[in-house]
Amino acid sequence: MNTDYIHKELTEKIIKGFYEVYNDLGFGFLESVYEKSLSLVLNEYGLDVKSQYPIIVNFRTKIVGEFRADLVVEDKIIVELKAVKTLLPEHEAQLLNYLKATRYEVGLLLNFGNRPQIKRLIFDNKRKISHKIT
Repeated sequence: MNTDYIHKELTEKIIKGFYEVYNDLGFGFLESVYEKSLSLVLNEYGLDVKSQYPIIVNFRTKIVGEFRADLVVEDKIIVELKAVKTLLPEHEAQLLNYLKATRYEVGLLLNFGNRPQIKRLIFDNKRKISHKIT
């Protein structure tokens, strides 16, 4: 098993922050509460965090949509937060599509449910369609 993966140290810091927030707040709050809390913790770690970061989706060189990533950390990782009972395949698909539509290659899906859940997704830029990505 290869443990030398892209942005390893940064993802470890984000996951550490996730557990810090989860251990303090537990489950049952709205995603927005966890988003603000995790953003504060990551800022305390000295990381650059953008909340509700707008990302444009292009198709055949035309803008066809916009989404907002919950967090973008250090302009390298998209963090999608959930506060649901359990993660579902559509949650992973959402993050994977965010990665496909952008230059970001690493995404973390973090669930503040009744038990903490973490999924790390990668979509290598070499696999992306050759159109303008933001």
